[in-house]
Amino acid sequence: MVLGLFDSAIPFKGQKYSKLKDQAVSSGQLFEDPEFPPASSSLFHSKSAPSDIVWKRPGEIAAEPKFFVDGASTDDFHQGSLGNCWFVAAAACIAEKPKLLKKIIPDIEKQEWLPENKNKYAGIFHFRFWICGEWSDIVVDDYLPTRNGNLIYIHSKTRNEFWSALLEKAYAKIFGSYEALEGGHARDALVNMTGGVGEDITMADYTDSGEKKEKLFKILKSSIKDGSLISASISAKGDEIEAKTNTGLVKGHAYSVTAVRISN
Repeated sequence: MVLGLFDSAIPFKGQKYSKLKDQAVSSGQLFEDPEFPPASSSLFHSKSAPSDIVWKRPGEIAAEPKFFVDGASTDDFHQGSLGNCWFVAAAACIAEKPKLLKKIIPDIEKQEWLPENKNKYAGIFHFRFWICGEWSDIVVDDYLPTRNGNLIYIHSKTRNEFWSALLEKAYAKIFGSYEALEGGHARDALVNMTGGVGEDITMADYTDSGEKKEKLFKILKSSIKDGSLISASISAKGDEIEAKTNTGLVKGHAYSVTAVRISN
């Protein structure tokens, strides 16, 4: 996979992370993003948000909030009420690649909540995505949508870990709202998170002979070995969506592929 250059990133909407963070620290006020505010417009573009959705900062959701808890893992991505399994699958792939993750999340150490730096916490984070042929640096505040005190969209298995929810928020900001992430392709999210080139493989084209199945296995195994990121989904129509297959996989959902093995 050929990745785009990470070294230079364009501030999205002209918002410069360091400048905004310094301003927030100097003022003693946590950052609130005017470009993607904690408001209904950031949740939906086609309707008003339900009245029971409340925007909260991590410190209002969990005791001792952290950016990471024991590093990144696929357990950090649990889909919420948004139909964006395609983004969940892509992000879970990234969680398995520490070096790549550090490129998408610049200044990881500085963005972490640290007891000794409490007076420097400004409620602001930034992430990088490959958009329209260039790296963009996306700034977000730490307000997250909740219902009954729980995150309604992507959340970690660990309640006080918030990096996955903030990553999703930054991605939603690019498209104008969380609702804009309803339905999509994991390939596109992987391109946005790597600057690489995506390729689709239709598995049905490889199932009518043992020779073709072996060819598909070799392609996938070689891709994993070369460090490629792979996701897979099962096409579904109408009432097939959400139906489980005999293997327990759900039709219409996207999954991250972390290994390729022969099953006896």
